[in-house]
Amino acid sequence: MSALELYSLKTELLHAIAEAADLAKLEEVRIAALGRKGRIPELMQALGSLPPEERKAYGQVVNSLKTAVGEALEARRAELSKAATVEKIALERADVTLPVRLGPLAEGRIHPVSQVTDEITEIFADMGFSIAEGPDIETDFNNFTALNIPPEHPARQDHDTFYFPEAPDGSRAVLRTHTSPVQIRTMLKEKPPLRIIAPGRVYRCDSDQTHTPMFHQVEGLVIDEATHLGHLKWVLEEFCKAFFEVPQVKMRFRASHFPFTEPSMEVDIGYAKVGDEMRIGEGDAWLEILGCGMVHPNVLKNVGLDPSRYQGFAFGLGIDRIAMLKYGMPDLRAFFAGDLRWLTHYGFPPLAIPTLAGGLS
Repeated sequence: MSALELYSLKTELLHAIAEAADLAKLEEVRIAALGRKGRIPELMQALGSLPPEERKAYGQVVNSLKTAVGEALEARRAELSKAATVEKIALERADVTLPVRLGPLAEGRIHPVSQVTDEITEIFADMGFSIAEGPDIETDFNNFTALNIPPEHPARQDHDTFYFPEAPDGSRAVLRTHTSPVQIRTMLKEKPPLRIIAPGRVYRCDSDQTHTPMFHQVEGLVIDEATHLGHLKWVLEEFCKAFFEVPQVKMRFRASHFPFTEPSMEVDIGYAKVGDEMRIGEGDAWLEILGCGMVHPNVLKNVGLDPSRYQGFAFGLGIDRIAMLKYGMPDLRAFFAGDLRWLTHYGFPPLAIPTLAGGLS
């Protein structure tokens, strides 16, 4: 190739570089000029066919062309990159006039079960109760036998209770059906006087609008040498007034039967229905909310306490149920459906910590 042709090629390539409108076009020019099959490598391949006396001068000219094209490519690439960055910044700039997102402290929600559990513990802590906890997987002894529940009782059947496979020794662990095993564990570990509540998850084979296989329960236990039924009634009345935030509440205690208490009672509270609103403490209608009674002497014997010396009371209520009652939630199954819309509607702000002084709700 003559010197004139080389000069013409250089001019052509430099013009193509200068005319490249973006980085993609520039890359096409680079490949055409310097790629493996590009025009400049083709000139270098012709070097071997030249006479020895011409190779040095030819090689210097081609290398000079390659260097000029390379420098022009780098300069154009820097120029196009800068322009692309400026364009990107212009397109992606933040509009500071938009409102700031509120963030998790404002948009996050506490589940009603967690909130109501905090309300309950706040009330009973003020009465001097401590909180006791235990495992969800329990022994048959703690869940049934120690609570004076006989082997033939329906609660011990597979249609009502979730059992684990039988162990080599013949025993079967169980998903606790109530938080009463926490009471047993506490009485086995500590000596009276005792005053505890035991909130937690419990499990039963049941599912409909007001029942789910897993739900939440809180139970209370008081054991000492002087506690009587009057103390139980006072505790429950004060709890209902504080929880429903009413000055007075009508209560009635109906005789019932539970294997672990004697005497046993179910507790109803008075309410009035005004439209779709249920008003606690008014009207002549009655609604059952919990079960209670004096701890059965056999239960005390099963945990090594002398029933001639010690006595006490116990009670239990469903956390989900009273949450539905207080806050007007119609379907228990929605509690566990994971629907963000439901939680946004019925949930509580993260900083809405219930206190008796500031108001539970």
